[in-house]
Amino acid sequence: MRIGFISTRLNGTDGVSLEVEKWATVLHRMGHELFYCAGELGGYAAGGCYIPQLHFDHQSVIAFTQRAFSEDARGRDVDKLIDEIYEAADEIRAPLRRFIRSNHLDLIVVENALTIPMNLPLGICLTGLIAELGINTIAHHHDFFWERERYQSNHLLDMLDTAFPAKLPTIQHVAINTIAQQRLKVRRGIDSSVIPNVHDFATPAPGIDSYNSDLREALGLTKKDLFILQPTRVIPRKGIEMSIELVYRLGLPQSHLFITHRAGDEGLEYWLWLKREAGMMKVDMRLIDHLIAPDRSMSNHHKIYSLWDAYPHADLVAYPSIYEGFGNALLEAIYFKRLIVVNRYPVYNADIRPLGFEFVELDGFVDDHAIVKTKELLNEPGRVQVMAEKNYAIAQEYFSLEVLERNLREIIASF
Repeated sequence: MRIGFISTRLNGTDGVSLEVEKWATVLHRMGHELFYCAGELGGYAAGGCYIPQLHFDHQSVIAFTQRAFSEDARGRDVDKLIDEIYEAADEIRAPLRRFIRSNHLDLIVVENALTIPMNLPLGICLTGLIAELGINTIAHHHDFFWERERYQSNHLLDMLDTAFPAKLPTIQHVAINTIAQQRLKVRRGIDSSVIPNVHDFATPAPGIDSYNSDLREALGLTKKDLFILQPTRVIPRKGIEMSIELVYRLGLPQSHLFITHRAGDEGLEYWLWLKREAGMMKVDMRLIDHLIAPDRSMSNHHKIYSLWDAYPHADLVAYPSIYEGFGNALLEAIYFKRLIVVNRYPVYNADIRPLGFEFVELDGFVDDHAIVKTKELLNEPGRVQVMAEKNYAIAQEYFSLEVLERNLREIIASF
């Protein structure tokens, strides 16, 4: 089959781009030929069809988003806004149609572009184009608009309920968790399959090698220092304040908290508040996004490490998220067999916790039990190893590429 992926961005370490790479790996393995189209391309998608207006950061797209969802947009002419969105959708229809037709695609996979309205014209365009061409489509949903607070106040509910997601006979819908699946059915009457995030658990995790052996030194750490890793962006739903509280209450000397991904995606106010909190608690919290990138490289004669270089050095991985669509970083921490502290976010409670994993759990705050258990485990590496092996086996059973392949075969066969 000739299969095309369409998204706003197919590059970097965001959840959508990472999951598309896994789908691509499996689909290649199944013998399919793949094509890519987005407003930003890189890595596995490099050389694909580049349409700048597909990116959510395109100037025109940002302007539509601000007018549609900003609180100060109240009272604007909604009819004019809708007309302009449809005009912008018309501008990208021809290049998208050309991408589908010139590559003779049998199936398209729309990655989150019919789910979250970060690019309103793209969602409208795809809805019309799928109906026009009657092309078989998998709509892969990572974040619905009703799950995100910033989209709750809007002036375009009819439009959102038409295209995000679209309900068409040639679209098969895929959610990444059971909560989203149930809400999609209740809210829109749309049936969907659940395909969770996955990882290549059949391939052993890389360890410390000649390239990354000096990472602790680069971070100013000794072998005796406690390296606590939070492999997330700096945004409020990642719950970084719980990691600060954890480090503070552990009270262990030479403890250091490292955040791997950049601040500023949703403004800098949260990061500035975190720095004040860490300062008052005398917690050494550092942002190391300048040292961590998707791939190893050199910059100004200095090493840039991959995120996978950090995991093997970490004594503890903190994942105190308040909300996640699923939890890629949690799967990665399991893959590297780390001691993990996790907050019980809703999808974790619904789809992950019941499978029998063993973590240190938080319930929205750092309690005494979590502190006692974490201290015990830090002093019992043998016990941590047994827990890690058990977690790995469970994850391999439920969240592997082999599981993804079975699910994709079923969906493709259903068309």
